[in-house]
Amino acid sequence: MIAFLLMAGVFLAGLYGVLAKKNLIKIIISLSVATSGLNLMIVSLAYWGIDATAPIFLDIKPTLAVADPVPQALTLTSIVIDVAVTAMALSIALWIHKYYGTFDMNKIRRLKG
Repeated sequence: MIAFLLMAGVFLAGLYGVLAKKNLIKIIISLSVATSGLNLMIVSLAYWGIDATAPIFLDIKPTLAVADPVPQALTLTSIVIDVAVTAMALSIALWIHKYYGTFDMNKIRRLKG
């Protein structure tokens, strides 16, 4: 239960950064932190309530509980999508910095161009 609270804390820290910060780079980093918290939560849900081993079927006895591999596969997909979104967001942030000369969202909103 403590692990879930820590993962929720990581997610909420990222969410706070996305909502409260005005620097584009800090917002992008906070978005990555929030998705990391969600990925940890999804992976840990595969082990919720059972004393399970990893889903590697080499030397597992039939009586052992095995964790569900689907959340782990979904998390790998989520990580790949997160990397692509982060790369795209950083490239857009660099373009905005080149065009406006700042990463501050308040200054960007005031500029007309």
